[in-house]
Amino acid sequence: MLLFGNRKMPQPPILKIHEIFSSLQGEGLRQGEPTLFIRLTGCNLRCGFCDTRSAWEGGEDQTIAQILDRSLELRRDFPCDWICLTGGEPLLQDIGELLLGLKEASFEIQVETNATRPPQHPVDWYTASPKPPEYALNPELGEAARELKLVVSEELTAEDCLRLCSRVPAETPLILQPESNLGWSIEKGLGLLRQVLRSGKTNVRLSPQLHKILDIP
Repeated sequence: MLLFGNRKMPQPPILKIHEIFSSLQGEGLRQGEPTLFIRLTGCNLRCGFCDTRSAWEGGEDQTIAQILDRSLELRRDFPCDWICLTGGEPLLQDIGELLLGLKEASFEIQVETNATRPPQHPVDWYTASPKPPEYALNPELGEAARELKLVVSEELTAEDCLRLCSRVPAETPLILQPESNLGWSIEKGLGLLRQVLRSGKTNVRLSPQLHKILDIP
């Protein structure tokens, strides 16, 4: 709090930001769409296969105004409709005011989350991506998710896939994402896809990480 005379004045909301950049969405149903990304710092999980470990700690303190200014600057150079909040785990921080500001700036908003926390505000697209070993899925987040995305790790089983599918609306698609596009994970993903299909769940697909194929951020 800031002191003004004898009164305490609230500080502007501060978020810990790892990076803000423009690229193509490389994962899930929105794959290939031009997108701005806000990567927030901090994560409540420590997955062995994580490919953004640098976002677990550190980062830069930024006000909502600074984040919005940078996002609008990037959009002028890279015109696009979508902005994606990712991490780390974006729902560990209070992003409510940022979401309101992005919506006022006419962005379509996606939030990629490990699904351990409830949604903070309605957005255009929640991606729920539960992680091993618990594969926790907050019920509210599961209801709000537009897609259920699972990394095909060594731990993932067909039973995990089906259990998680039973906890989201039937129309929510399951995305099986090979771990870092590795060959063994692609092969395993194909096997899991067959098992899930045979169970009666047909809204499922195997989807590699496009940005790694294209070698872009």
